[in-house]
Amino acid sequence: MRSALFLATVLAASGLAAAEPPLTIEQLLAQGWEIAGYASGYDNRTSLILFRRPGQNELVQCGILFDVTRNPHTIVNCYELR
Repeated sequence: MRSALFLATVLAASGLAAAEPPLTIEQLLAQGWEIAGYASGYDNRTSLILFRRPGQNELVQCGILFDVTRNPHTIVNCYELR
């Protein structure tokens, strides 16, 4: 149930941000973003990483899903929290 809710949230967010190029964790770190928080799902297949930029009131959240039945196995979706 939690996985389905997480996936639905990720898919809804990706549909809203379709016009912008997708953010990646590598881009965020290269641009000076810092990890502000981390949470892992109960089944160790889903994780959330929260990024902040020092001196700014912006947050970016990345949802990571690991599923061996999919190709690619790891799906990452990063989006700004407003």
